[in-house]
Amino acid sequence: MLQKTYHFNQGDIIPASNILVHLSLEKLSMYEKTFPNKRFKITLEFLEKHLSKSETVLDLGVENPFSKIMIQNGFSVKNTTGEDLDNDQSALQKENYSVLTAFEIFEHLLNPYTVLQNVKSDKIFISIPLRLWFSSAYRSKTDQWDRHYHEFEDWQLDWLLEKTGFKIVDRVKFTHPVKKIGFRPLLRYFTNRYYLVYAVRG
Repeated sequence: MLQKTYHFNQGDIIPASNILVHLSLEKLSMYEKTFPNKRFKITLEFLEKHLSKSETVLDLGVENPFSKIMIQNGFSVKNTTGEDLDNDQSALQKENYSVLTAFEIFEHLLNPYTVLQNVKSDKIFISIPLRLWFSSAYRSKTDQWDRHYHEFEDWQLDWLLEKTGFKIVDRVKFTHPVKKIGFRPLLRYFTNRYYLVYAVRG
């Protein structure tokens, strides 16, 4: 039996689920030299564990490298168009979808509660960066959209989902090591940075 392999590097051809996946340099430019191989691999495996390829996915945020990976691995995915989701949740009401995905989105929102209140589907997948005690929240100095208003503890996301009527079915945490030298980079090898959940309404 062929084992699936995932090597999410810029421009690679990737055998995944017997489909050749090509990730173009253009689509990966947003990540520059920090393409999140580990996070994408774990997220894709988590989706394949829980999500049928017959479902229709609405992925929050504009088309991105991971939404392309989902499509190339057989999922039916549409994205929102870049609207400010804090102020405009109309796509969540107008689009037809059976599953919502929000990967690395909620930390950028001031008001994720209202976004969740407007979700039509009964299934949702969310991943977030966890708050690190040894590092302040991420803030780009050049891009106002690339800032973290929230960096959650796991219980805070759990509570947010509970308050909006969702029950967590499965969850996973994982680290995000960086190739730097120092005390804080060392801590990242042992401290969970990401929290990924699958939840259903009810």
